[in-house]
Amino acid sequence: MIKPEIPKNETERLLALRTLQILDTTDEERFDRVTRIAKRMFGVSLSLVTLIDEDRQWFKSKQGLELTETPREISFCSHAINKDGLFIIPDAAIDERFFDNPLVTNPPYIRFYAGYPLTIRKDLSIGTLCLIDQVPRTMNEEDQQLLKDLGAMVEQEIKSIQLATLDELTLIANRRGFLTLVDCSLKICRRNKVSMSFLFFDLNKFKIINDKYGHHEGDFVLNKFAQLMLETFRDSDVIGRLGGDEFVAMLNDSSKKNVDEIVARFAVAIEAANATINKPYKIEYSVGVEHFQHDSTKSAEEMIQEADVAMYEHKRTQRSYS
Repeated sequence: MIKPEIPKNETERLLALRTLQILDTTDEERFDRVTRIAKRMFGVSLSLVTLIDEDRQWFKSKQGLELTETPREISFCSHAINKDGLFIIPDAAIDERFFDNPLVTNPPYIRFYAGYPLTIRKDLSIGTLCLIDQVPRTMNEEDQQLLKDLGAMVEQEIKSIQLATLDELTLIANRRGFLTLVDCSLKICRRNKVSMSFLFFDLNKFKIINDKYGHHEGDFVLNKFAQLMLETFRDSDVIGRLGGDEFVAMLNDSSKKNVDEIVARFAVAIEAANATINKPYKIEYSVGVEHFQHDSTKSAEEMIQEADVAMYEHKRTQRSYS
């Protein structure tokens, strides 16, 4: 068996998936309708909408299967998300990647697999719409187009969720998505009696970049800033774009020393980016930091507001980071 490769943008992919808040949720007719149609249309044993989490594939919708999830390392769908188009295995029993896979040698005895990667933007796939059968099969061009059409229907449903929780440009959490994730993190911090910190970022001279170099350059700065946040902060931290040129992060189980180290590391990442992006401007920002104990009764909005006030104090008294 050959294990699936981890996508290069795995951190970004997992954040986008979790911000959607659809993992471990109940059945939904809008997804079940598609898997029912797919199973009947193609006459296969199984039809699934899968989501690829860090170490598992979880089934958002399933027809013909009782399981709710399987390990990621043995899943066919984890291979499929690394492909641009359909991932089709006519006979898994004679495919070197799968012939000794536990899902082939044991129930559900997969022989045929066809997966459509569910993407929320180019090169960012969170799962699949897939067809599975216990006998070898092939798919002609018409069959493949039908699967693509059904996959596009699932993508459309996911994108309707995405609009509510993800920032459309950077694909990190928007305000609503951030507050949803923070609510969960606050409960964990309070239950485990660990402290938390909020960081509020504001891009400096951003309007000048937009006005002088165009909005496409402004979008580049916002995307780059979000990307560096993803690469710098821990996987357990929550980050988001509140709107405009304002970004925010919540760090759980964090001491002042830990936060200072992360802030310093982020400043180094921005400096390195400015040295390599070859632009007529620099990415500059101010940041405010506020720490809170687990027993704080303040709401997430109040904590964000305090970090916002600290950011403006930093902007007023010090030069920006760049």
